[in-house]
Amino acid sequence: MRRLRTAVVQLRSGIEPAANRAAAMPLLREAASAGARLIATPENTTRMDRNRARMFAAVGPEKGDPELLAWGRAAQELGVWLLMGSGPIAAGDGKVFNRSFFFDPDGRIVARYDKINLFDVTLGGTENYRESDTVQGGGQAVVVEGPMGAKLGLTICYDVRFAPLYASLARAGAEIIAVPAAFTVPTGQAHWEILLRARAIETGSFVIAPAQGGQHEDGRATWGHSMIIDPWGKVLAQLDHDEPGLIIADLDLDEVASARARIPAWQGGREFKAP
Repeated sequence: MRRLRTAVVQLRSGIEPAANRAAAMPLLREAASAGARLIATPENTTRMDRNRARMFAAVGPEKGDPELLAWGRAAQELGVWLLMGSGPIAAGDGKVFNRSFFFDPDGRIVARYDKINLFDVTLGGTENYRESDTVQGGGQAVVVEGPMGAKLGLTICYDVRFAPLYASLARAGAEIIAVPAAFTVPTGQAHWEILLRARAIETGSFVIAPAQGGQHEDGRATWGHSMIIDPWGKVLAQLDHDEPGLIIADLDLDEVASARARIPAWQGGREFKAP
């Protein structure tokens, strides 16, 4: 049996990266003390700031970024595999990447993922977003080997609405798919749990979904309700609120093969002609 204790950390990140890291560290230490070998944090872990000018004035390239160095030291100190859900990294073209970083227990970055599907939506009223005005979208899906040889597929937030991306990760061998997020409250109430469980069922994968939650320093509000879901769509752990916190679950990685053998739809159906 390949059993992997996994923790998902819910945050309420603000404008200052050092303050966000300081707020996260007690939760990371608690998770590590409870035996978690894989710990994941939400989208926008390092900085939650919708003021474009202020963010661009503060964000630099990946190389030498002091916060990335500090998060690497945290993984090394705790001796865990750490998925830092995402943070802005200068793209060099007047935009930033919304980039996840996966650290091994030696504090080395072993994988990066740039958010592919950007949140350009009109929800009505003041709830309108144009992530592409600020963020350069990625173009490469990522699967990386983590603890116990587990294959981890990387996605971010709005990606969860694009099932073909998840199918490609499953076909590439992903056993766990991460969905670090900062869901809005209206979409979170309506779709968060449904989408996450659907992606788990469709791919026969564990889904780990660390979320931002609550009223943020920049005025934005997020849904919270972080979740861990098994390959059959069962919710193994969840928070029922938007406060900072953590959840832990033991993932029996052998369940992935079992679920996929029972219903092999994750491999793709028959080819067909579009209408």
